[in-house]
Amino acid sequence: MVVSRLALAVIGDEIGPSLPEMISFCTEHGVSRLDMRTVDGRNLLAMTLAEVAAIADTLKSAGLEVPTFVSPLLKWPAPNKTSSNGRVDFAFDPAQCPGQDVLAHAFDIANTLGASHIRAFSHLRYPGFAPRDLHDTVERLTAMARERNVTIELENEPVCNLGSTAELARFFETLPGGAGPFRPLVDIANSYSMGMPPEAADIASLAPKVDMIHLKDRNLATKRTVPLGDGDVPWANELERLLRDVEAPEVIASIETHCPHDGRNATARSVQALRRLAGEIGVAMV
Repeated sequence: MVVSRLALAVIGDEIGPSLPEMISFCTEHGVSRLDMRTVDGRNLLAMTLAEVAAIADTLKSAGLEVPTFVSPLLKWPAPNKTSSNGRVDFAFDPAQCPGQDVLAHAFDIANTLGASHIRAFSHLRYPGFAPRDLHDTVERLTAMARERNVTIELENEPVCNLGSTAELARFFETLPGGAGPFRPLVDIANSYSMGMPPEAADIASLAPKVDMIHLKDRNLATKRTVPLGDGDVPWANELERLLRDVEAPEVIASIETHCPHDGRNATARSVQALRRLAGEIGVAMV
């Protein structure tokens, strides 16, 4: 039986680049949670804390909560490794960070936003990756997360070493000392885009640790991202299967539309679709 409720969130720059566009969308569609990644084309990780604080003040004045800093942490090549990826959406060059320590600056940003979660990746994909390659970084991030009281959401991303839900599940099984402040940010559509729909065993392994998901949809024939409900991902079945074994009382369901040609409308349709899906599977939304 599905028991966890879904807490609707929207990633701001999926609506439009500016804060006024993000805020007006939330007002129009009854959304109170806005996950933040970029503003006016600039990643927050490239901003000073004063700039981030001004954004946070504006959002607070609008009555909006920021659950997650959707950071590009580790969405760059690993040290001494070469990635074969071409252009990568929302990748980041740590040299653009104004702080001396890019990891510490990311947590400073999360705290400034009042965000209780921060998104991270697993470096751009390279040959011969093994989960132990990340263990030293995991140890450092774990210490920061505990000091700052922030949960780290590790997302499966096709261009990164942990691209599918299967790769994400294997990684969490190898984490030394358990998951700690790390949680799997399950992106089911990303796995479908790799031709690797989530296996039941992988979902069963990940679900007890899950407190956040990203939602978008895919037209598998054309290999395009489409608004939620317009594609081939069987979302009602996938949500029900995942939520059945989730232990957290609430799962942040963050809309990551990835339809930049029509972002505002596509995101609105996705919000409507998620509300409809929640009703179909009998799960509460807040």
